Amino acid sequence: MRFGYNTNGFAHHRLEDVLAILAELGYQSVAITLDYQHLNPFEPNLESRLAETRKLLDKLSLSCVIETGARFLLDSRNKHQPTLLSSNPADRQRRLDFLCRAVDVGHVLQADAVSFWSGAPRETLPFADHLHRLASGCLQLCEYAASKGVRLAFEPEPGMLIDTMDRFAALSARVDHPAFGLTIDIGHLHCQGETPVADHLRHWQGRLWNIHIEDMRRGIHEHVMFGEGEIDFRPVLRTLTEIGYAGGVHVELSRHGHDAVNVARASLRYLEEMNDERK
Repeated sequence: MRFGYNTNGFAHHRLEDVLAILAELGYQSVAITLDYQHLNPFEPNLESRLAETRKLLDKLSLSCVIETGARFLLDSRNKHQPTLLSSNPADRQRRLDFLCRAVDVGHVLQADAVSFWSGAPRETLPFADHLHRLASGCLQLCEYAASKGVRLAFEPEPGMLIDTMDRFAALSARVDHPAFGLTIDIGHLHCQGETPVADHLRHWQGRLWNIHIEDMRRGIHEHVMFGEGEIDFRPVLRTLTEIGYAGGVHVELSRHGHDAVNVARASLRYLEEMNDERK
């Protein structure tokens, strides 16, 4: 496994500085959230920005994944909208186009995966109807990603349509595409009582292409600093080693950007200590 950090926790830094800082601290991977302040997939000089970023990643020996959870990139007034669940087909297409752009970015940056989620439904429909709409969008995205040689890592997210591992299993059965894998957020599993976490890591090891990690308390979807929640990370790290997980384990503390460098430093120290103790 390679410890990494999500750029959404460095909202007040330039991307070039974020990458340099993470490498200096000892991180080996970075989860790049496409957003206005870092790597905007809609900026006119994107091609040159990607070339520069690829060179810098190589220079710093950082692997990456691409994250698509920007809050207001597509809609400045409504968080995380539109989605693949939106009632308007044009809105669903906007989300799909953005995700395809993310795949293009992932292709150029040689990313381990592009991570995305379902979004929350804004209209009352049976779950099966929402699932059909979501699976259709995912299949279209899978075909595009496969044509670019990029893997997709879907993240179950509390408060969204696909929030639990059972619901992810239902979606995965409908999508059933070799480009379609999984992002597991360790805190989310604990928050929702989907424990032991290790059982899910083992069950999905063949499709586990991205990890998010942070501390959390049961029943409260709030990403908190390591040691401030309830999670014992030693069995988590032990299981990732046992299953031979070789991807990124990315710290996600998006609300700690006011003290990003110190938080990133402390997070890596904590994870390394837990990793040593699990041996």
